Amino acid sequence: MPDLFSIILIVFGLSLFEIIISVDNAIINAEVLGTMSKRARRWFLLWGIIIAVFLVRGLLPWLIIWMNNPSLGAIGALTASFSSDPKIAEVIEQSAPVLLIGGGVFLVFLFFHWLFLERKNYGLIGEKFIERQGVWFFAVVSVLLSVIVWKAIKVNPAMAFGAVVGSTAFFITHGFKENAEKAEKEMLEGSGKMSDIAKIFYLEVIDATFSVDGILGAFAFTFSIPLILIGNGIGALVVRQLTISNVENVKKYKYLKNGAMYSILALGTIMLADSFGFHIPEWFAPIITFTIIGFFLWKSVKELKKQ
Repeated sequence: MPDLFSIILIVFGLSLFEIIISVDNAIINAEVLGTMSKRARRWFLLWGIIIAVFLVRGLLPWLIIWMNNPSLGAIGALTASFSSDPKIAEVIEQSAPVLLIGGGVFLVFLFFHWLFLERKNYGLIGEKFIERQGVWFFAVVSVLLSVIVWKAIKVNPAMAFGAVVGSTAFFITHGFKENAEKAEKEMLEGSGKMSDIAKIFYLEVIDATFSVDGILGAFAFTFSIPLILIGNGIGALVVRQLTISNVENVKKYKYLKNGAMYSILALGTIMLADSFGFHIPEWFAPIITFTIIGFFLWKSVKELKKQ
């Protein structure tokens, strides 16, 4: 169990990471909520928080750890964070590389998709050039996956399978996100054709889809389910508040998305390195997250002052 300082650092790092990568989700929520009745908005903001924090951000990490460690059982996977049993610690340690490599591949693919194919505010030199070479995205991630799988087979065949699962999860969730964007556009164009209940259901599905990035990234910080729940839960609460009050102000900070994506690259790289046996200190993931996001926040503030 990490010491108090590490716990605080991890929770703050998780919260900040969750907030920054969920800005797009907050914008979608705000646009859809604007087409709903006051009663429906209140229901979503109250019960939606409970669903987002406890069901999604609490249940999904537990399921991931349980599926990665089936020998622990459902209860064992939940209580592993509190257990001092060396046998449980050994089981978690032995299976961790499979989870880490899968999560790492997912996050690195996510970053390269943004870098090559998504529209962005250019925050660093070279981003505009790389975006023009978008056709190379699939070639880059395919070669990268081949190299990772080849290296992983030599260490542990289960790790190679984990890497493939990570890439599969990326393309599945990416498909959901693309469909969500189309559905949002259709919904906003013909908002009267869809009931408030259907819109609430849509927002909850979108939140669950977007939360996968944050939950997998959380394993770069810690394997403790309670810490993931607390850190990501705080972040989810802040995002809900941004949704109803300050989302337009947040959109003014034009390089926040860049900070989120470079954080994702850093966390994905940490997970991949950790899976291959490189020891990464617990404090490193939160510190690198603070540093990257802090840099792009400073860059955004500087740009705002110019305007």
